[in-house]
Amino acid sequence: MSLDAASIKATENVAAARPMGRAKRSRLASAGLHGALVFASLIAVFPVFWVFITSLKPDAKAAETTPTLFNDSSFDNYTSILSGEKGSFLAWFANSAVIAILTTVISVFLSATAAYAVSRFRFPGHRGMMMSFLLIQMFPFAVLIVPLYNILLMLGLQGTSFGLVLVYCTTAVPFCAYMLKGYFDAIPRDIDEAGRIDGLSAFSVFWRLVLPLSKPGVAVTAFYAFLTAWGEVAFASAFLSASDESKTLAVGLQVFVQQNRTEWGHLAAASILVAIPAVIVFYLVQKFLVAGLASGAVKG
Repeated sequence: MSLDAASIKATENVAAARPMGRAKRSRLASAGLHGALVFASLIAVFPVFWVFITSLKPDAKAAETTPTLFNDSSFDNYTSILSGEKGSFLAWFANSAVIAILTTVISVFLSATAAYAVSRFRFPGHRGMMMSFLLIQMFPFAVLIVPLYNILLMLGLQGTSFGLVLVYCTTAVPFCAYMLKGYFDAIPRDIDEAGRIDGLSAFSVFWRLVLPLSKPGVAVTAFYAFLTAWGEVAFASAFLSASDESKTLAVGLQVFVQQNRTEWGHLAAASILVAIPAVIVFYLVQKFLVAGLASGAVKG
Protein backbone atom coordinates (compact mmCIF):
# COMPACT_ATOMS: atom_id res chain seq x y z
CA MET A 1 0.00 0.00 0.00
CA SER A 2 2.86 2.37 0.83
CA LEU A 3 4.44 1.75 -2.58
CA ASP A 4 1.16 2.38 -4.32
CA ALA A 5 0.62 5.53 -2.32
CA ALA A 6 4.11 6.79 -3.18
CA SER A 7 3.63 6.12 -6.89
CA ILE A 8 0.26 7.85 -6.86
CA LYS A 9 1.76 10.87 -5.10
CA ALA A 10 4.63 11.04 -7.61
CA THR A 11 2.18 10.85 -10.48
CA GLU A 12 0.16 13.68 -8.98
CA ASN A 13 3.29 15.82 -8.56
CA VAL A 14 4.27 15.28 -12.23
CA ALA A 15 0.74 16.08 -13.38
CA ALA A 16 0.71 19.23 -11.25
CA ALA A 17 4.10 20.34 -12.57
CA ARG A 18 3.16 19.99 -16.24
CA PRO A 19 0.34 22.58 -16.25
CA MET A 20 2.66 25.06 -14.52
CA GLY A 21 5.31 24.57 -17.18
CA ARG A 22 2.73 24.90 -19.91
CA ALA A 23 1.32 27.99 -18.20
CA LYS A 24 4.78 29.54 -18.04
CA ARG A 25 5.41 28.80 -21.70
CA SER A 26 1.93 29.99 -22.53
CA ARG A 27 2.57 33.34 -20.79
CA LEU A 28 5.84 33.80 -22.63
CA ALA A 29 4.25 32.87 -25.94
CA SER A 30 1.33 35.16 -25.20
CA ALA A 31 3.67 38.05 -24.42
CA GLY A 32 5.59 37.46 -27.64
CA LEU A 33 2.39 37.19 -29.64
CA HIS A 34 0.97 40.38 -28.20
CA GLY A 35 4.25 42.17 -28.77
CA ALA A 36 4.27 41.09 -32.42
CA LEU A 37 0.65 42.16 -32.84
CA VAL A 38 1.32 45.57 -31.28
CA PHE A 39 4.35 46.05 -33.55
CA ALA A 40 2.35 45.04 -36.64
CA SER A 41 -0.48 47.36 -35.58
CA LEU A 42 1.92 50.28 -35.25
CA ILE A 43 3.27 49.60 -38.73
CA ALA A 44 -0.27 49.51 -40.12
CA VAL A 45 -1.50 52.61 -38.28
CA PHE A 46 1.57 54.83 -38.73
CA PRO A 47 0.91 55.79 -42.40
CA VAL A 48 -2.65 56.82 -41.54
CA PHE A 49 -1.40 58.77 -38.53
CA TRP A 50 1.20 60.55 -40.66
CA VAL A 51 -1.39 61.45 -43.30
CA PHE A 52 -3.52 62.98 -40.53
CA ILE A 53 -0.56 64.96 -39.20
CA THR A 54 0.20 66.16 -42.74
CA SER A 55 -3.42 67.25 -43.17
CA LEU A 56 -3.00 69.69 -40.29
CA LYS A 57 -0.06 71.52 -41.89
CA PRO A 58 0.04 74.25 -44.53
CA ASP A 59 0.91 73.09 -48.02
CA ALA A 60 4.31 74.80 -47.87
CA LYS A 61 5.37 72.85 -44.78
CA ALA A 62 3.61 69.54 -45.44
CA ALA A 63 6.44 68.18 -47.61
CA GLU A 64 9.44 69.43 -45.63
CA THR A 65 12.45 67.13 -45.59
CA THR A 66 12.64 67.48 -41.77
CA PRO A 67 9.01 66.93 -40.79
CA THR A 68 7.63 67.86 -37.39
CA LEU A 69 4.55 66.58 -35.68
CA PHE A 70 2.37 69.41 -34.45
CA ASN A 71 4.17 72.63 -35.35
CA ASP A 72 1.93 75.07 -37.24
CA SER A 73 -0.93 72.57 -37.07
CA SER A 74 -4.50 73.69 -37.67
CA PHE A 75 -7.73 72.60 -39.33
CA ASP A 76 -7.54 75.29 -42.02
CA ASN A 77 -7.15 72.68 -44.76
CA TYR A 78 -10.38 70.97 -43.69
CA THR A 79 -12.18 74.30 -43.50
CA SER A 80 -11.13 75.38 -46.98
CA ILE A 81 -12.10 72.02 -48.47
CA LEU A 82 -15.52 71.81 -46.83
CA SER A 83 -16.31 75.48 -47.57
CA GLY A 84 -15.70 74.98 -51.28
CA GLU A 85 -12.58 77.14 -51.59
CA LYS A 86 -10.65 74.14 -52.91
CA GLY A 87 -12.96 72.34 -55.35
CA SER A 88 -16.59 71.25 -54.98
CA PHE A 89 -15.91 68.68 -52.28
CA LEU A 90 -19.50 68.39 -51.04
CA ALA A 91 -20.76 67.84 -54.60
CA TRP A 92 -18.12 65.15 -55.11
CA PHE A 93 -19.12 63.56 -51.83
CA ALA A 94 -22.79 63.49 -52.82
CA ASN A 95 -21.96 61.96 -56.21
CA SER A 96 -19.77 59.28 -54.62
CA ALA A 97 -22.40 58.48 -52.00
CA VAL A 98 -25.19 58.06 -54.57
CA ILE A 99 -23.03 55.95 -56.89
CA ALA A 100 -21.68 53.78 -54.05
CA ILE A 101 -25.12 53.16 -52.53
CA LEU A 102 -26.70 52.30 -55.88
CA THR A 103 -23.78 50.01 -56.74
CA THR A 104 -24.08 48.25 -53.37
CA VAL A 105 -27.84 47.70 -53.60
CA ILE A 106 -27.87 46.54 -57.24
CA SER A 107 -24.75 44.37 -56.89
CA VAL A 108 -25.96 42.62 -53.75
CA PHE A 109 -29.39 41.95 -55.21
CA LEU A 110 -28.09 40.62 -58.53
CA SER A 111 -25.32 38.55 -56.97
CA ALA A 112 -27.61 37.12 -54.28
CA THR A 113 -30.28 36.03 -56.75
CA ALA A 114 -27.68 34.58 -59.13
CA ALA A 115 -25.85 32.76 -56.33
CA TYR A 116 -29.11 31.34 -54.94
CA ALA A 117 -30.17 30.11 -58.37
CA VAL A 118 -26.84 28.35 -58.94
CA SER A 119 -26.85 26.92 -55.42
CA ARG A 120 -30.38 25.55 -55.41
CA PHE A 121 -31.34 24.85 -59.03
CA ARG A 122 -29.78 22.73 -61.74
CA PHE A 123 -30.13 24.32 -65.15
CA PRO A 124 -28.03 24.17 -68.32
CA GLY A 125 -24.88 26.18 -67.84
CA HIS A 126 -25.03 26.61 -64.07
CA ARG A 127 -21.46 25.33 -63.64
CA GLY A 128 -20.17 27.37 -66.56
CA MET A 129 -21.78 30.44 -65.06
CA MET A 130 -19.63 30.27 -61.92
CA MET A 131 -16.54 29.50 -63.97
CA SER A 132 -17.22 32.56 -66.12
CA PHE A 133 -17.39 34.64 -62.94
CA LEU A 134 -13.93 33.41 -61.99
CA LEU A 135 -12.55 34.05 -65.46
CA ILE A 136 -13.86 37.61 -65.43
CA GLN A 137 -11.95 38.28 -62.22
CA MET A 138 -8.71 37.17 -63.92
CA PHE A 139 -8.75 40.01 -66.47
CA PRO A 140 -7.27 43.40 -65.50
CA PHE A 141 -10.02 45.96 -65.23
CA ALA A 142 -8.05 48.34 -67.44
CA VAL A 143 -8.65 46.17 -70.52
CA LEU A 144 -12.41 46.54 -69.98
CA ILE A 145 -12.45 50.32 -70.32
CA VAL A 146 -12.70 50.45 -74.13
CA PRO A 147 -15.47 47.84 -74.59
CA LEU A 148 -17.44 49.23 -71.66
CA TYR A 149 -17.05 52.74 -73.08
CA ASN A 150 -18.48 51.61 -76.41
CA ILE A 151 -21.39 49.83 -74.69
CA LEU A 152 -22.25 52.93 -72.68
CA LEU A 153 -22.15 55.02 -75.85
CA MET A 154 -24.63 52.68 -77.54
CA LEU A 155 -26.90 52.82 -74.51
CA GLY A 156 -26.64 56.60 -74.25
CA LEU A 157 -25.27 56.36 -70.71
CA GLN A 158 -21.74 57.63 -71.30
CA GLY A 159 -20.98 60.51 -68.94
CA THR A 160 -23.84 59.65 -66.54
CA SER A 161 -23.72 58.45 -62.97
CA PHE A 162 -26.01 55.51 -63.69
CA GLY A 163 -23.71 54.35 -66.46
CA LEU A 164 -20.84 54.33 -63.97
CA VAL A 165 -23.00 52.35 -61.53
CA LEU A 166 -23.55 49.68 -64.19
CA VAL A 167 -19.81 49.54 -64.85
CA TYR A 168 -19.09 49.04 -61.15
CA CYS A 169 -21.72 46.31 -60.99
CA THR A 170 -19.92 44.39 -63.76
CA THR A 171 -16.82 44.25 -61.54
CA ALA A 172 -18.55 43.64 -58.21
CA VAL A 173 -21.23 41.08 -59.12
CA PRO A 174 -18.90 38.18 -60.14
CA PHE A 175 -16.98 38.20 -56.85
CA CYS A 176 -20.10 38.79 -54.75
CA ALA A 177 -22.00 35.98 -56.49
CA TYR A 178 -19.15 33.54 -55.97
CA MET A 179 -18.92 34.42 -52.27
CA LEU A 180 -22.66 34.15 -51.68
CA LYS A 181 -22.92 30.87 -53.59
CA GLY A 182 -20.58 29.24 -51.10
CA TYR A 183 -22.62 30.68 -48.23
CA PHE A 184 -25.94 29.48 -49.65
CA ASP A 185 -24.48 26.00 -50.10
CA ALA A 186 -23.91 25.86 -46.33
CA ILE A 187 -27.60 26.56 -45.56
CA PRO A 188 -29.62 23.30 -45.33
CA ARG A 189 -32.02 22.67 -48.16
CA ASP A 190 -34.58 21.53 -45.59
CA ILE A 191 -35.36 25.19 -44.99
CA ASP A 192 -36.32 25.63 -48.64
CA GLU A 193 -38.48 22.50 -48.57
CA ALA A 194 -40.24 23.65 -45.39
CA GLY A 195 -41.00 26.98 -47.01
CA ARG A 196 -42.46 25.34 -50.10
CA ILE A 197 -44.63 23.09 -47.93
CA ASP A 198 -46.01 26.25 -46.32
CA GLY A 199 -46.94 27.52 -49.79
CA LEU A 200 -44.11 29.96 -50.45
CA SER A 201 -42.86 30.54 -53.97
CA ALA A 202 -39.21 30.06 -54.88
CA PHE A 203 -38.53 33.79 -54.64
CA SER A 204 -40.39 34.04 -51.32
CA VAL A 205 -38.28 31.22 -49.91
CA PHE A 206 -35.17 33.08 -50.98
CA TRP A 207 -36.34 36.49 -49.77
CA ARG A 208 -38.06 35.53 -46.50
CA LEU A 209 -36.10 32.49 -45.32
CA VAL A 210 -32.67 32.08 -46.91
CA LEU A 211 -31.59 35.71 -47.25
CA PRO A 212 -32.18 36.60 -43.56
CA LEU A 213 -30.00 33.62 -42.60
CA SER A 214 -27.27 34.91 -44.91
CA LYS A 215 -26.62 38.25 -43.22
CA PRO A 216 -22.87 37.64 -42.70
CA GLY A 217 -22.36 36.77 -46.37
CA VAL A 218 -24.50 39.68 -47.52
CA ALA A 219 -22.53 42.03 -45.25
CA VAL A 220 -19.24 40.92 -46.80
CA THR A 221 -20.47 41.37 -50.35
CA ALA A 222 -22.11 44.72 -49.54
CA PHE A 223 -18.87 45.99 -48.02
CA TYR A 224 -16.90 44.85 -51.06
CA ALA A 225 -19.37 46.43 -53.48
CA PHE A 226 -19.32 49.70 -51.53
CA LEU A 227 -15.52 49.89 -51.56
CA THR A 228 -15.48 49.02 -55.27
CA ALA A 229 -17.44 52.18 -56.05
CA TRP A 230 -16.25 54.49 -53.29
CA GLY A 231 -12.55 54.76 -54.00
CA GLU A 232 -12.24 53.78 -57.67
CA VAL A 233 -10.48 56.22 -60.01
CA ALA A 234 -9.89 54.74 -63.49
CA PHE A 235 -13.50 53.99 -64.46
CA ALA A 236 -14.79 57.22 -62.91
CA SER A 237 -12.23 59.25 -64.89
CA ALA A 238 -13.14 57.51 -68.15
CA PHE A 239 -16.93 57.28 -67.90
CA LEU A 240 -17.97 60.53 -66.20
CA SER A 241 -18.18 63.90 -67.88
CA ALA A 242 -15.34 66.37 -67.36
CA SER A 243 -17.49 68.92 -65.49
CA ASP A 244 -16.39 69.60 -61.93
CA GLU A 245 -19.86 69.00 -60.49
CA SER A 246 -20.12 65.44 -61.84
CA LYS A 247 -16.84 64.16 -60.40
CA THR A 248 -16.56 61.61 -57.62
CA LEU A 249 -14.31 62.05 -54.62
CA ALA A 250 -11.48 59.90 -55.94
CA VAL A 251 -11.41 61.86 -59.21
CA GLY A 252 -11.88 65.21 -57.53
CA LEU A 253 -8.72 64.76 -55.46
CA GLN A 254 -6.73 65.24 -58.65
CA VAL A 255 -7.33 68.99 -58.42
CA PHE A 256 -4.78 69.08 -55.58
CA VAL A 257 -2.11 67.53 -57.83
CA GLN A 258 -1.15 70.15 -60.38
CA GLN A 259 1.53 70.14 -63.01
CA ASN A 260 4.02 72.32 -61.14
CA ARG A 261 3.14 71.61 -57.52
CA THR A 262 1.13 69.39 -55.22
CA GLU A 263 -0.98 70.74 -52.36
CA TRP A 264 -0.01 68.04 -49.89
CA GLY A 265 -1.84 69.51 -46.92
CA HIS A 266 -5.16 69.78 -48.73
CA LEU A 267 -4.65 66.41 -50.41
CA ALA A 268 -4.04 64.72 -47.05
CA ALA A 269 -7.07 66.43 -45.49
CA ALA A 270 -9.30 65.37 -48.37
CA SER A 271 -7.95 61.81 -48.11
CA ILE A 272 -8.91 61.65 -44.43
CA LEU A 273 -12.42 62.90 -45.24
CA VAL A 274 -12.76 60.32 -48.03
CA ALA A 275 -11.73 57.49 -45.70
CA ILE A 276 -14.27 58.33 -42.97
CA PRO A 277 -17.37 56.84 -44.71
CA ALA A 278 -15.48 53.62 -45.51
CA VAL A 279 -14.45 53.32 -41.86
CA ILE A 280 -18.06 53.85 -40.76
CA VAL A 281 -19.33 51.16 -43.13
CA PHE A 282 -16.62 48.78 -41.91
CA TYR A 283 -17.60 49.45 -38.29
CA LEU A 284 -21.24 48.68 -39.04
CA VAL A 285 -20.54 45.33 -40.73
CA GLN A 286 -17.39 44.19 -38.90
CA LYS A 287 -19.19 41.62 -36.73
CA PHE A 288 -20.38 39.85 -39.88
CA LEU A 289 -17.10 39.96 -41.81
CA VAL A 290 -15.25 37.04 -40.20
CA ALA A 291 -18.25 34.72 -40.29
CA GLY A 292 -19.14 35.75 -43.83
CA LEU A 293 -15.64 35.28 -45.21
CA ALA A 294 -15.18 31.93 -43.50
CA SER A 295 -18.57 30.56 -44.56
CA GLY A 296 -18.25 31.83 -48.12
CA ALA A 297 -14.94 30.02 -48.48
CA VAL A 298 -16.26 26.62 -47.37
CA LYS A 299 -17.76 25.66 -50.70
CA GLY A 300 -17.55 27.07 -54.17
